[in-house]
Amino acid sequence: MNYALVFRPEVSGELREAHRWYESQKSGLGDEFLDCVSDTLGRIALMPAAYVVVYRDVRCALVQRFPYAIYYRAVSSRLIVTAVFHSRRDPKSWQDRN
Repeated sequence: MNYALVFRPEVSGELREAHRWYESQKSGLGDEFLDCVSDTLGRIALMPAAYVVVYRDVRCALVQRFPYAIYYRAVSSRLIVTAVFHSRRDPKSWQDRN
């Protein structure tokens, strides 16, 4: 089944903030971060049920090389990305987005 990725409005800000921070650490590192996020989203789209349910019907996939997780829900033919979150942040802040 082909899934359409749908992003909550907060996700773009989270990605911009993380990209900006990694770029400030090393030129090009922010782009590497976005590439890893993109790869993870591709894996999620191929096999959304492969990842563990962490809260209600929200699943979590870890981003390789970076301490980030992608939280998403499968709703019919859509994958709703709820958050792209640093693993040290309090998960309660994204749980209210459902």
